[in-house]
Amino acid sequence: MPWRAAPKAALSSPLTLIVAAVTALLACFLGTAAVLQASAAGGAAVTYQTGITCPDSYGPVFGKGNIPVQAIPALTGAVQRHAPAHGFGTPVVGQYTTVLTGTQFNGDPHYKIRLAYRDQAGLDNLTLQQGTRAPGLWLGNVVADAEHIGVGTRPSIRGVALPPVTGIYRDLLDPPPRWWCSQQSGAVIDRLVNDPIDSIVFATDRATFDTTITALGLPTVQNFTISFYEPPPATLSAAEDLLQRSRDLVADVRADLTAQGLGNLVAADVPTFDRSVQIARQAQDNVFVSILPLALISVLVGCAGLGTVALQWYQRRHAQLRLLSARGSGPGALGGLAVAELGLPILLGGVAGAGAARLLLGGYGPPGAPDPEAQLGALAVAAGVLAVSLALLALLVAVRAHREFELGRIRRTGRRMRLLGYFPWELLTAGMAWLGWTRLARYGTASRLGNPLPQVDPLALTYPVFVVLTVGLLTARLAWLALHASHRARLWSHPALQLAIRRLAGARAPVTGVLVIGTLAIGTLATGIGIARGQEEALDTKSAIFVGSNARLDTDSPIGMGQVAMPAALAGTSTVVGELTGTGSVVLVVDPATFTQGAAVADVPADDLAGLLHRISQPDPRGTPVLRIGHTAKQSARLPGGLRDAVPVADLPVFPMIGTSPGYVVSRTALDHDQLDRIPKWSVLTTAPLADATAALRAAGVYIPNRISRETALDGLPFFVVSWTFSFVALLGAVLGVVAVLALLVAVEVRRRQNALAGALVLRMGMRPRALLASHLMELGALSGLAIVVGVACGLSVAGLSVPRFDPATFLAPRSELPDPLPFVLTVLAIGALVVALAGWIAVRSVRTARTAELIRA
Repeated sequence: MPWRAAPKAALSSPLTLIVAAVTALLACFLGTAAVLQASAAGGAAVTYQTGITCPDSYGPVFGKGNIPVQAIPALTGAVQRHAPAHGFGTPVVGQYTTVLTGTQFNGDPHYKIRLAYRDQAGLDNLTLQQGTRAPGLWLGNVVADAEHIGVGTRPSIRGVALPPVTGIYRDLLDPPPRWWCSQQSGAVIDRLVNDPIDSIVFATDRATFDTTITALGLPTVQNFTISFYEPPPATLSAAEDLLQRSRDLVADVRADLTAQGLGNLVAADVPTFDRSVQIARQAQDNVFVSILPLALISVLVGCAGLGTVALQWYQRRHAQLRLLSARGSGPGALGGLAVAELGLPILLGGVAGAGAARLLLGGYGPPGAPDPEAQLGALAVAAGVLAVSLALLALLVAVRAHREFELGRIRRTGRRMRLLGYFPWELLTAGMAWLGWTRLARYGTASRLGNPLPQVDPLALTYPVFVVLTVGLLTARLAWLALHASHRARLWSHPALQLAIRRLAGARAPVTGVLVIGTLAIGTLATGIGIARGQEEALDTKSAIFVGSNARLDTDSPIGMGQVAMPAALAGTSTVVGELTGTGSVVLVVDPATFTQGAAVADVPADDLAGLLHRISQPDPRGTPVLRIGHTAKQSARLPGGLRDAVPVADLPVFPMIGTSPGYVVSRTALDHDQLDRIPKWSVLTTAPLADATAALRAAGVYIPNRISRETALDGLPFFVVSWTFSFVALLGAVLGVVAVLALLVAVEVRRRQNALAGALVLRMGMRPRALLASHLMELGALSGLAIVVGVACGLSVAGLSVPRFDPATFLAPRSELPDPLPFVLTVLAIGALVVALAGWIAVRSVRTARTAELIRA
């Protein structure tokens, strides 16, 4: 039976099998990738949010200020009873008393301490300098070293003896290690702001803490918290599960305390992580809604490709199908024959596509883990695409067989196809592009106040693709007309070129199809990569300009005036900047000798910034030499702080810390001591990490009221969401590029006999093999070159227009810009040259390997 032998019979046309398998692979790959991309975006958003949240804030937090001491056992007991039922481990209790005055060490009763205790790893997260973990108290090293208080000292408060000092630990500095970030108000002393507490004294165990506060007769504990240190969730579903378990635990604890008559004892919630999960869910939904139209279009195109394979198979098997129909086989059985022949390659291709989408997710998708449910959903999508593909294959063959063999109707498609070719499809795509542009123009203004993510408009996000498609269709139509008129070309003085033109004209339909796919692939790839990388670079640039460097630490006058030297650890990577305001323009006072080594000057559009800083350091009898930033007609030349009027040396559009706002840059060497002394604010800009810079300045005794780093200056999630969305557009372009390459190679292979016959004839007529190879390279190079030129030009133009409009932080300078396109252009040219060389080699090889019988058949 033909159906039983169908898989073996399919081997007679390996090219059809390959095309069917690859088409199914790409369709399933894109459908699976869309689901995984959105889910991975949610996972990446969760990872980002957990990175900026205190690690004990992922779960529920029970807190109470000034909690009665006698109520603590009831609260801790209720939490301990219900936590295991909701999947939580041992709770971590933190307790901090009020400031205890009159504490005596070594006979001096003037110390002020806070007694503290932190469950479990509290001692593990303190650095013990001397002593042991024996029951007692741990004293901070600053007071211990300054007052020579050693291990074994037994303090007292107003005559009440306290447990002995069994350890000296290194004081926690601001900012503390991340494990302590939620406990900063109780566990950290900021001595540079005259904190009234001399030391935080930690009890080594809860029994010591309870005994001590009982002996002191303290009725309340000033700050009491119960939290859990849970592993950070890696996926959105894990985060939502953790949030729900936290809410359930809070509800059970409240019900327990209410039953005891203590319903108002404690405030319990998960407010921090609740908001984080909401933002992550919104990020996932935004990405999913954004890429959904493109994913649907991609899958439909893949199904259309399989439909084309079905029609080609029908034409190739027409004689056999007619014979089977005459013997009584119905249309359904003939459709089943198509599935029997091509079903296995389609299934294998679809499975390979789904597997490749999962395995390559880390390369094309967001840096997050997809949910298990999303992976199952992706498999369901792949299975659905395969089912639709096989059903479409059987249906098309069955319908054609029914119309021709049972109804006697031969479908005349020539006239209809010509009419479809005459229809101006580019006007429809241009209309969709215009509609997307109108939405894109107000894309950045659609965010609501307090919403960290831009509101999604799918039409705005499809604008770049429709522009590229319009240009591709228009190029294809012009190429079609040019090839139609190419018979007028008379270039026989250059036979290689003339033959190339005739071959192109003889295959107008395949040439036009390859041109459209190639242009769309390169343009889409350029657009996706340009917008995705543009948003990532915009985040880096905006944060650098806003902060001024990798980190900015506001300080006081001593370091600004030079009374305190820059710490050795920061020398060579830092600079000191003063700031004046009051006349409507920001005035930065910089040190020309160190500014370029400590500030973020890479994004300042100046060829020789060091030279400009040297020029404003020279005295000018007309006034104060300055660099003028963001000049406007209303910008006054008056400078605050007793400085003479500004004399601009050069204009710059943007500058660190100032951005594009109107401002001036003044050299500190052009100011005298009194003028420097009037500067109210000084800052240290450094390329060193914030923690290292803070530690170095604090060790030098420098006051740091505020500090900021590039990592925390801006919320990067809105930038990442746009980048993750257009990374899928880039993936679509890459897949279309693979399709274009395969289509070109398949077109060359399909014409193998014609190429062999024509090549053999022209070689017999005296053409050299090198000239024949040059002719094929001209043909293929013209086709690929046109696709590359049009695709690159269109893609980069669209990306250049779109990147600033997708900017989620337009209020910060500078605006998003298209990244350097040269690496992309060079890569595309290299790949294009390689493909043309390979296709040309295949075409010429068919001439050399052709047999005489094959030439006669051709």
